[in-house]
Amino acid sequence: MKLSVIVPAYNEEKNIKIFYEEFIKIFDKKIAEYEIIFVDDGSLDGTLEEIKKLNKTDKNVKAISFSRNFGKEAAMYAGLKESKGDIISFMDADMQQRPETLLEMMNILLENLQYDIVVACQKNRREGKVLSFFKNAFYKIINLVTNMEFKQGASDFRIIRRNVADSILEMKEYFRFSKGIFSWIGFNTYYMEYNAEKRANGNTKWSFIKLLKYAFMGIMSFTIMPLKIPIFIGMLLFILAIVMLVVSINNPSTLNILITFCSTLFSLQFIFIGVIGEYLGLSYIENKKRPDYIVKERI
Repeated sequence: MKLSVIVPAYNEEKNIKIFYEEFIKIFDKKIAEYEIIFVDDGSLDGTLEEIKKLNKTDKNVKAISFSRNFGKEAAMYAGLKESKGDIISFMDADMQQRPETLLEMMNILLENLQYDIVVACQKNRREGKVLSFFKNAFYKIINLVTNMEFKQGASDFRIIRRNVADSILEMKEYFRFSKGIFSWIGFNTYYMEYNAEKRANGNTKWSFIKLLKYAFMGIMSFTIMPLKIPIFIGMLLFILAIVMLVVSINNPSTLNILITFCSTLFSLQFIFIGVIGEYLGLSYIENKKRPDYIVKERI
């Protein structure tokens, strides 16, 4: 049995060696074969050079280097395409996700044949109340508007069997939302709680704006419900407009209310046109069939 560990890395120069040493310390003699696939996502520091140093002493360390920063989703997809393992894991390079946790996840997967995926779910998240509020709202919305289950707290830190990986690779869309893809393909999943550690070095690459854009992309990638909402609101407003028109005829003083109502309706039209435009834009870019990423170098 061979284990493939996919590690997206963007400006993680100081963490690459630490990650490798901790992985070897935990998995030494625990598994017959392994490969660590670092995906250098267009790093601007010495991330790739650190990976090359490891490759000189351990040929199980491999790397794909992108021509620019294409994002974590593209990095995960690229690593999956390169992987040869019977079981495959996704981990971050910043040491918030520990190799000992991965070992526990692997043992669960190997000892329970009924499971195809083991997902690490953060038990206690280190984040502010505002960010926590928006994350909770996101999960409530996406579970409401899609016919899939999104487990709150489930991370990209997971281990999967080869058949699951092959199913993911069959999904060719350009705008990838991994949490949605994992939910869509199904398979029996075990959710394991864990506590994320502090980053070994550096700062998170995810800002609030990036997370917000990622959330919108996730919703729009797996449901067309936003396109249906204007229909229901339009019907409601039409009925309300008729009522207000009748009232305004008998009571001229309601003219200001009617004007306000029309202004609000006009604003809503622009919002709905924007939503339609977003879907058209996604379809336009998707139909270009551009590659998800461009590989500059393979190690």
